[in-house]
Amino acid sequence: MKPTRKVPALLTKGLLTAWLSIAVMTAETKALAETLTEHQQLALEIFRQLVETDTTHSTGDTGIAAQKMADRLVAEGFPEQDVRVLVNAPGKGNLIARFRSPDPVLKPVLFLAHIDVVEADPADWSFDPFIFREQAEHFYGRGTLDDKDEAAIHIANLIWMKRHKYAPNRDIIVALTADEEGGPENGVQFLLAEYPELVDAAFVINEGGGGAIVNGKYVTNNVQTAEKVYQSFTLEVTNPGGHSSRPREDNAIYQLAAALTRIGGHRFPFALNETTRAMFAASAATLPSELAKQIPGLLKSPPDEDAIAYLEQESYGALFRTTCVATQLQAGHAENALPQRAQATVNCRILPGTAPDDVQKTLSRVVADQQVSITPVQPATPSEPSPLVEHVMEPIRQITEDMWPGAAVVPSMSTGATDGLFFRNAGTPVYGVSGIFYAVGENRAHGRDERILKRSFFDGLEFLFRLTTAYTSSTDDAPDPTRL
Repeated sequence: MKPTRKVPALLTKGLLTAWLSIAVMTAETKALAETLTEHQQLALEIFRQLVETDTTHSTGDTGIAAQKMADRLVAEGFPEQDVRVLVNAPGKGNLIARFRSPDPVLKPVLFLAHIDVVEADPADWSFDPFIFREQAEHFYGRGTLDDKDEAAIHIANLIWMKRHKYAPNRDIIVALTADEEGGPENGVQFLLAEYPELVDAAFVINEGGGGAIVNGKYVTNNVQTAEKVYQSFTLEVTNPGGHSSRPREDNAIYQLAAALTRIGGHRFPFALNETTRAMFAASAATLPSELAKQIPGLLKSPPDEDAIAYLEQESYGALFRTTCVATQLQAGHAENALPQRAQATVNCRILPGTAPDDVQKTLSRVVADQQVSITPVQPATPSEPSPLVEHVMEPIRQITEDMWPGAAVVPSMSTGATDGLFFRNAGTPVYGVSGIFYAVGENRAHGRDERILKRSFFDGLEFLFRLTTAYTSSTDDAPDPTRL
């Protein structure tokens, strides 16, 4: 039924917003809604609501987003004591929701997603990044790929299971958190420190995985079990300076530039761990033939240097080396004065098992200039890889084969970092897997016009629903999502 042109005077602000949203629906949106199941429509509605809630650090509030999700859960019959919005600082709210088992026989499983997003300047985008947009095969908006898609899916699945009176054999916890993008002190670290009983679980399912589509073919469903260690260093050179008309031999900018050039030319040692070794072994069957031929040489002991060089040339080096790269520069105070200070930030992504102090020592050795100080920006937080255990991995393999026959389940190590490292350091294994696929080379997370394939969002909804019930019921009792 078409909405009337006149808005009833008694509509509340929330209802008015919803009415206006319906009024401006495009023909494409209406057509999509008519083809969706009730479960998919629910997930899409939640997804839209989250994307259109500003949760950036500068102007947003994750507490508002968390409360919107809490209100939905309470309205569906979740007890208020099992739906907690926890705020540690203004604008920094987290949601912890628990779906209780009537007869728990196992420790809970926790599904983790962050609801803060990186900044998005509307001037840089083709459209407003905080208006959920449907166009052709994609959903657009800040957070559609990182990480409001998974947050929406987890909430939709909780509601769907509640509506259908699902009885899990262990509690299901969903945590939607703040500060993953801008600093974790108000998110996961806060929860682990202040509310450890609310997030105590046998293991965590997190972001960090995802599937790869190559030439339209679904080739790998990645499970992140390890991540590199994030560590930035400040390099600084100071100098008495002087008038630019009388140059000195020891120019601070030139000294710093020389140091950065030496760092740029350095290669850290090659190393594989359990995750990356399994990742390359499993990936061999899905890679182009020329790349696949190099994998046996890479896995040899000692590895083949030609294989290392070839894969590094193809941008795989970050998976088997620590990397350090200059990312920021500041120097000088006037165009007609010699620089008294030159400063750079070098961001390192360190392989698990490598001490950050050793990386700092290596940088000092490579720079070979005592006038260049090298100091950590903040202490690093290393984490050990999660074990590749069958009770976690086997359901992922079974569901993947059922949904995307022939796609390989591949353990992976993220070159970036997630909140999973804090759970790993607290003794809880973390596995990044979503069943959300994207075309290789098409990942726009943190970028302009961020988007997700529509079919991938709904595939992720089904995959994570199946995975949630697989972990929380016996094989015979697991519900069929196509029948709910």
